[in-house]
Amino acid sequence: MSEIGKWMMVAGLGLLFWLGPKIPWPGRLPGDLAVERPNFKFYFPLTTCIILSVALTLLAWLLRRH
Repeated sequence: MSEIGKWMMVAGLGLLFWLGPKIPWPGRLPGDLAVERPNFKFYFPLTTCIILSVALTLLAWLLRRH
């Protein structure tokens, strides 16, 4: 992959992290665990973690390929 391609991927990832909190869908996908009771809240974004893991693995794989 050319240098410009790597920089474009890094810029896209930075943009995703910058806009990520403003997008309502991350962390509220089907499969994310949420338990709410009086005086207690538990939330674990299981599906979100799996999707992010796959995406970051693919990104790392693409960046390591020459």
